[in-house]
Amino acid sequence: MDVDDLREQVRAFAVQRDWEQFHTPKNLAMALAGEVGELLAELQWLTPEQSSSVMQSDLAGQVRAELGDVMIYLVRLADVLGVDLVEAARDKLADSGRRYPADQVRGSAAKARRPTGS
Repeated sequence: MDVDDLREQVRAFAVQRDWEQFHTPKNLAMALAGEVGELLAELQWLTPEQSSSVMQSDLAGQVRAELGDVMIYLVRLADVLGVDLVEAARDKLADSGRRYPADQVRGSAAKARRPTGS
C-alpha cells in the first residue's frame, strides 16, 4: 500500500461513518497533535537507550498503534487540505538540504539561522 491507497482508505472510512462533517482542518490538526502527544507519552520517561530499543520492549504495541494514529490523522488532514504529502516532504527535504549543507553541518544539531525579517 502506498500513501495514495491509504488516503483513499481513510477517506472511505470517514465517509462510511459520516464523519466528513467533523474533519475540518482545525479538528484534524488538533487530533493529530493529540495523537503525537500520546506517542510522546509512551517514550517520555525512557532513557535514550530504552527509546532506541522500544520496539523490542513491552511498549512496542502501543508505540506502533500511536504511530498508526499519527499517520492516519496526517494523511486525512493532507487529504482535506488538498496537499500531496510526498510532494510536500520532497519540497521540505530539498529546502532543508539548502539550509543545512551536509559539508557544513555534519555532526551538529544547531538550528540554521533565518535571515532577519523572515
